[in-house]
Amino acid sequence: MKSGNCVLAVLAGLLAAPAVLLAQSPAPDGMKVGVLNMNVAVSETGEGKKGLQEIQTKYQARSQDLQKQQQEIQSLNDQLQRQSATLSDEERLRLTRQLDEKQKIFKRAQEDYQSDLQADEQDAVRRIGLKMDRIVKDYAQQNGFALVIEGGPQMPIYYAAPQVDLTEELVKRYDAAYPVDAPATGSTKTTPPAKTAAPTKSPATRPPATNPKP
Repeated sequence: MKSGNCVLAVLAGLLAAPAVLLAQSPAPDGMKVGVLNMNVAVSETGEGKKGLQEIQTKYQARSQDLQKQQQEIQSLNDQLQRQSATLSDEERLRLTRQLDEKQKIFKRAQEDYQSDLQADEQDAVRRIGLKMDRIVKDYAQQNGFALVIEGGPQMPIYYAAPQVDLTEELVKRYDAAYPVDAPATGSTKTTPPAKTAAPTKSPATRPPATNPKP
């Protein structure tokens, strides 16, 4: 989803507060440092998985409708290409206008879908991230960490030993603090809404033929 960049932006804002990252006193020699991949942590919590599943269910019908519109556009474009040599100028013009109208409707629906989906995802990430912030603070203070830093791929950390990665432990603590009901059936893994390709351009329309003047 394009929403990936928006999710990272929300997480970056949550991680920007010094209170999340630094202990109250200056770090001593041999300070204890931890690494947290907040993006993974949020998505791996029970609440995060449930929230993602609910969002995908909410937008499933709209995603399927976009796919149907795209198929209709492709079918109409194929018809124009395939029958180009046999269509009358009037019929070609009618089909081209119909294709252009379908492409406009599809584009508006796709933009609305992506905007609404991103808004819901950002809201879910922000809500979980704020609660994860408190879990990180408490864990760091209780276990003597002077520093907890973001360890996701968007941050330039060149090396971190596995034992300083706190992500899994903090996910467990989050789930213990904010438990959610297990899914009724099946796995929590869901397939994201399919991405839709850009509409194909309609073929150029030839002007209606005119008879030469005598």
